[in-house]
Amino acid sequence: MKYKRILLKLSGEALMGQQQYGIDAVRLMQYAEEIKTAAATGTQIAVVIGGGNIFRGVQAEAFGLDRVQGDYMGMLATVINSMALQSALEKLNVNTRLLSGVTIQRVCEPYIRRRALRHLEKGRVVIFGAGIGSPYFTTDSAASLRAIEIEADVVLKGTRVDGIYTADPEKDPSAVRYPEITFDEVMEKNLNVMDMTAFTLCKENNLPIIVFDMNKEGNLQRLIEGETVGTLVTMSSSTAAALEAKHSGLQPVSKETPGEQI
Repeated sequence: MKYKRILLKLSGEALMGQQQYGIDAVRLMQYAEEIKTAAATGTQIAVVIGGGNIFRGVQAEAFGLDRVQGDYMGMLATVINSMALQSALEKLNVNTRLLSGVTIQRVCEPYIRRRALRHLEKGRVVIFGAGIGSPYFTTDSAASLRAIEIEADVVLKGTRVDGIYTADPEKDPSAVRYPEITFDEVMEKNLNVMDMTAFTLCKENNLPIIVFDMNKEGNLQRLIEGETVGTLVTMSSSTAAALEAKHSGLQPVSKETPGEQI
């Protein structure tokens, strides 16, 4: 496998499927199946999912709410989505742990970096809920930060389009997809990949980002196996060499032992 440890970022809106609100059961199980197949390769997988299908913190002012309060409501929305994904994965017999940036003892573990790493090393899919636990930060920022903390090889941003384009492909049919682009080029061209805080975190830590179509069956596994899917955002061509050096330091994945709870 090209990547030994990944962080998969999913949008909450993607869970709506063809609905206008909430969670579409078919789309949820589709994502769970994709993650299960990818996890079966031995790749360590962490997931961050947004909450836009339920509530977005930036909507708070439109409702006359305080922005901080709205952001916390948005964090709880991500926990709901995370619980749904965890349940879907467990139906498929995938060992899963949900860690939250906001303490909610009855439904998930508090986020502790070493505990997250331990879960990953034992082959469990780790879902990070509630963002980073602080207002004014998006789930994109949470994805970047958690990926850096767990020393992931790459951030895989699953969207409904198959990469980064010169313009919005849904509005401009002449838009051209970039197979690969640098962080500096993204900033120069003012392309929308992630919010600036999240994007800067990845750039400063030389953490590559791949934007790809999560709705196309098999794309996640193809990425992990090294196929060219979507658009790769890197510092330079030296990123591949850096990944090879990093892989040599990762511990092999341990198997789940029956009855183990920690």
